[in-house]
Order: sequence, then structure tokens, then C-alpha cells
Amino acid sequence: MSLLPKALTVPIKSKLSRWFASRAPKTDSATLNLRNVYIFFSREGMLFAVLLIITFIAGINYGNNLVLGLCFYLISIWLISFHVTFAHISGLKVHLLEVTMAEAGTPVWVTLQLRSESRQPRRQLLFGFEDVDNKVKSSMDIPSSVLVTRLQGEQIIRLPVQTNARGQFELPRLRIKTVYPLGIMKAWSYVYFSRTAWVYPKPEAFDWETQYAIASLEDLPIGGQYRQGQDDFERLDNYIEGESLARVSWGHVARGQGMLTKHFADPIGHEQTLDYADMPAAQHEQKLSQLAYGAMTLGQLGVPFNMCLPNDSPFVTTMGEGDEFAQDCLLRLAKAP
Repeated sequence: MSLLPKALTVPIKSKLSRWFASRAPKTDSATLNLRNVYIFFSREGMLFAVLLIITFIAGINYGNNLVLGLCFYLISIWLISFHVTFAHISGLKVHLLEVTMAEAGTPVWVTLQLRSESRQPRRQLLFGFEDVDNKVKSSMDIPSSVLVTRLQGEQIIRLPVQTNARGQFELPRLRIKTVYPLGIMKAWSYVYFSRTAWVYPKPEAFDWETQYAIASLEDLPIGGQYRQGQDDFERLDNYIEGESLARVSWGHVARGQGMLTKHFADPIGHEQTLDYADMPAAQHEQKLSQLAYGAMTLGQLGVPFNMCLPNDSPFVTTMGEGDEFAQDCLLRLAKAP
């Protein structure tokens, strides 16, 4: 528990954060050195410091050379631990390789390259992104930090960062710390990355049949036909060995009706247009969430489509298909005002 009142700890922490940030400019490739590496007693080390003070005072008061000798011996251990702990983290290089795009409310994944040019391996290095929102951090079901027990040469690690809302997401500061070798001293450093991540809206399902007349193929009877626009879906036939498993109607398989293959009259399929104005929701963010659901669904089905947002030019439309094009559409939704 903090000895200072909460009203004082908040501005102190804010000032310290600004001071740390001023000593470590934003970059995607950082080297830890004297300017951005800090060292102090760990929690267990504070007890060690109290022991040093007690033995020193006792040795002076009672004029006991044995107690003073023990005090100087403990001080030498502290000095060696101070040097080794600081040198263990100093000189480490951290390079940001990749930041994934994520759905709002789920973590983005950050890929980091660690490089040590020291001939001696570095041990017990803890890497983790700080989160100013403790409630969000506690809701994560995955570890938020990675412990590198031994680092020599290069190593790749991936760290999650929890997101909240759609849009551009600035990565929090990366904290690197170690208490190796004795746990008396704690050395740490902060890295501030300049690259940002994009968070697209959480997909929200809506009534496809009302908006685009898209029905579930698995609900069709055997041999039945369903016409949609340009008669893209034609029929269901018995599965013939050698046909692509991607065309199997797994819904019928789950109901015990055997393996059936979906056939299409036009292999290209019916083109769809996801229009912001057609979304049934009333709120702006909700409309974007429904567009995200539409883009992901059509991307998985392999149906060619384009997406129209409010600020798009009516004369410029991009048609595409597949998961890659769906990811491009999700990025557009993440960047939408």
C-alpha cells in the first residue's frame, strides 16, 4: 500500500512518465544504454538495504569490528549485484518487426526482435507492454508479458496489447526489466514505439436476407434450387470423390444427410455492394460494425464485392474478393472518421 495519498501519487506518476518519455524518443529500433536504463532496489532488495543500515549502526555503536566486517562484506555483494544487474540489460537492442490489425476489444499482437551482442547470455528478462487501464488488462485471458530466460544472439517474441475502441491505436510503452542475478537490484527500461496499430470495429450481424437476399445454402432441400440475382447458386448434388472439400455442404453432413456438393452456375458468383447507407443500424459506429461483418462474411465465401463509405467518391469503386480484400476493407473501416 502506498504511503502517499492518492491525490499526490497521480501527479507524481504523471510527472515521472513524462520524464521517462523525454529520455527515450519514439522509435521502432532502440538500444538500451545509460540514458534510458534505470536501476534501484527491488522489493526484496529494500530489506537487504535495511540490513546494511542495521549492521553498520550496530557496528559503530558497539565498536564491533566483526559486525562492521559483515556490513562491508554485504556492501561488496550489493556493489557487485548493482554492476551485474545494470550490465545485464544495458546494450540490449529491440526492433519492432510487425503490428497486427485487430478487432475492437481484442489484443493486437506485436512482434519484436531482440538482439544481444554480448558474449555472455542475458537471463531472466521480462518484456511486457504497460496498460493504463487496469480493468482492460485484467480481462485478458492470455499472458500480457513474456519472460526470456536466456538470450544470446537474436530472438523473436510476440506480445499482446489489449484494445478498446475502433481507430488508430498508439502502442503503450514497452517495459523491460530484470532482477538477475541476486534479486537485490532491479534494472528496467522503457521503449516508446513510433508505429501505430489499426483497430477495426467489432463485427455485428444483421439481417442479410432483408438487405441482400442472401440465404443459407445449408437450409436448402436436397436437389432444391435457390436463385439470387444472377442465379449464382444452382443445385446440390451427391459428393463425388475427388471434388473440392470447400464445396461440400457441411450443414447437411452435420444433420446426417450425407456429403453433398454445392454447384454454382457462374463460378465468379454474384457481385455484392456493401453500402454504408444500406445498413439497418441508426448509429455511425454500429453501421461500421455491420459493414465489418459483411466484409468478413463475403470474404470467407469468396463472393466478389465492393464497399462504399460516406466519404468515398461515387465514381471510384474497387471490386475484390477473398480474405485479403476483406482485410483491406476492415482497414478502411478502422480509418473511417
